[in-house]
Amino acid sequence: MAEETKISYSPTTADTLLVRLEGSWKVGEVLPKADAVLEQVQSEPRARRIVFDTEGLTGWDSGLLTFLTKVMDQCSQKEVHVEKGGLPEGVQRLLALASAVPERKGARREAVRVTFLARVGDSALEFGRSTADMLNFIGEAFIAVTRVLRGKARFRRCDLMLIIQECGAQALPIVSLISVLVGLILAFVGAVQLMMFGAQIYVANLVGIAMVRVMGAVMAGIIMAGRTGAAFAAQLGTMQVNEEIDALETLGISPMEFLVLPRMIALALMMPLLCLYADLMGVLGGLIVGVTMLDLNVVEYYNQTRAGIGLNNLWIGLFQSAVFGVLVALAGCLRGMQCGRSASAVGDAATSAVVTGIVSIVVATAIVTIACNVLGI
Repeated sequence: MAEETKISYSPTTADTLLVRLEGSWKVGEVLPKADAVLEQVQSEPRARRIVFDTEGLTGWDSGLLTFLTKVMDQCSQKEVHVEKGGLPEGVQRLLALASAVPERKGARREAVRVTFLARVGDSALEFGRSTADMLNFIGEAFIAVTRVLRGKARFRRCDLMLIIQECGAQALPIVSLISVLVGLILAFVGAVQLMMFGAQIYVANLVGIAMVRVMGAVMAGIIMAGRTGAAFAAQLGTMQVNEEIDALETLGISPMEFLVLPRMIALALMMPLLCLYADLMGVLGGLIVGVTMLDLNVVEYYNQTRAGIGLNNLWIGLFQSAVFGVLVALAGCLRGMQCGRSASAVGDAATSAVVTGIVSIVVATAIVTIACNVLGI
């Protein structure tokens, strides 16, 4: 069993205080407070130096080092010199090592409660900076598009074809599943209400118009934001971490043209096609409900859908899908280019790309809907 930790004091000269340490000074033991040493020094008006006697010390670890460090910090503030000569040799080396590199200023931050107005101000400043970065990125993307139209953009065509394949054919399974389920849901919800009036046949109109005009484009856009937008952000973020983008700039190659432009073109081209496919799958989902739940004939459902859907609805949906493709590509590439230099920053960039893409899709849908209402389309 370890000996009891003891500390005692005795003045040796008019300006020197002897601190005698005895017993086991280890973590887990009941150790004296460092403040007690300073109180003893202040009780001796002329004491300006502290020496230690550790002959009775039977064991020590970081508990003793912590105690001595606090004593030295407090004594230095009161201009009291601490003599280390009486301490064990190992303790002296560790204290010298701890004091060899000074603590970085601001390393210890006290918990400060930030006021509400300060948080609002910081958020406003951050919003302003992010908005400026976004507008700058959109401007650079527009310049890159004009260079494509003039045939001066520098990017590899094989990269464009590979990205088109990733954004198009490889996305068909998940688009099929989600679109069919959305069509089933719309048809089921509409059928519950329309059956009350004996108007089950108009489920075909409801599903067809909803999918072709809005839901097909929106669902395809959200799927691509979560699937492709996050992939773009992760790819560019990893290149940022590995300093590959810096290497491209060093070689005089514009990252906007070489990396962002192919992704934006590929997604803008593929989104209308995915939207058409999503429309078809949504109508198919409504057909399943109409045939199985409402006892409608397949030909009857087809004719009603064909009569209910107009070309205006189709063009509006295709226009929205093209806009969504550009927005998702811009969001993914923007967050990827803004990625930090750590592995965790890549995950943050992917998450931010998905959120930014979905918010952009919702805002764009609202704007297009209002514009169509104003124009009477």
